Amino acid sequence: MQHFVRPQGSPPVNGYSHAVAFSGPMVAVSGQVPMDAEGRTVGESDAAAQIEQVFTNLSIALQAAGAQLHDVARLTVYLTDLADLDAFRRIRDKHLDPARPPACSLVRVAGLVHPSFRVEIDALARVDSATA
Repeated sequence: MQHFVRPQGSPPVNGYSHAVAFSGPMVAVSGQVPMDAEGRTVGESDAAAQIEQVFTNLSIALQAAGAQLHDVARLTVYLTDLADLDAFRRIRDKHLDPARPPACSLVRVAGLVHPSFRVEIDALARVDSATA
């Protein structure tokens, strides 16, 4: 098993890896939050900016493990406000192929690890054996 604790360009971690590749051609990506590589919250009151940053962080973590956003098989999305759902869907469809959407669970939560975070997303993806 390979742990990609903090791939270059991803935000700091505390007790978890951003991605873990395990036996078989799959990778599990821990919940990504709207933080930049320096650990700063992006878009404190802007759901769209936060969701964009989360997809950037997902992409960084997936690339470190030999996968890409188009390899995602499953997403779990945590939103603190369902009013952000339209922004999530719009941005998701910009980053993922709507003709081949991943399985997805969406959960409304009372809060996330930092009070200014509006979204967190984790992923399960296949690893392209040609690039792994």
